[in-house]
Amino acid sequence: MIPWERLDTAEVLGGGQLKLSRRGTEYSIMVGTIELMNSRLSGSEEALATLTQERIADRPEAHVLIGGLGMGFTLRAALAVAGPKVRLTVSELVPAIVTWARGPMAELFDGCLDDPRVSISQGDIGELIAAKKEAFDAILLDVDNGPEGLTRRENDRLYDAKGLARTYAALRPGGVLAVWSSGPDSSFTTRLQRTGFAVEEVKVRARQKKRGARHVIWLATRP
Repeated sequence: MIPWERLDTAEVLGGGQLKLSRRGTEYSIMVGTIELMNSRLSGSEEALATLTQERIADRPEAHVLIGGLGMGFTLRAALAVAGPKVRLTVSELVPAIVTWARGPMAELFDGCLDDPRVSISQGDIGELIAAKKEAFDAILLDVDNGPEGLTRRENDRLYDAKGLARTYAALRPGGVLAVWSSGPDSSFTTRLQRTGFAVEEVKVRARQKKRGARHVIWLATRP
């Protein structure tokens, strides 16, 4: 078996360390002993983009905010289904992730960061959302491990009542908040509903095949 090769590490603001590794053509990003991302498991991240686009298909000039660049699966899927006038802003907290996207993981990203529809916002997506009012047609959050954060406590602020209220305000009427999670969270569903969202909860396979773990995507629409 081909051994894993450590390619780089990156510090996370507020604590923690990300580790990028490669084994053949497979990539992995871990925090501690927990794997956050693997290049062989892209199905649910891609579904985050495609399910959202289905719900804003009537907005040809939509502005979409993606929280977390990761391995680029959500961004690439969004570009594949978005029209030529759609704008996609990707908010990424860790500068090294963007560096990896243009360096050791460039083959995964396949030049998508150079698409004219894409812009990168370096910093905390929570601060970006808080500064905007009715600015986005969709906000896609693939930050940390879902509503229960692993890498930094500050991520929890995206998913608490105040954070959801800020996101609600940042969406245009009829806009969609889509949230990826490694597993279900009934209390998060309740918080979304109490904020005023109409909520759908969809289970999606981590792999594109019909086997393997299921992840959860919330699709919350601002009426």
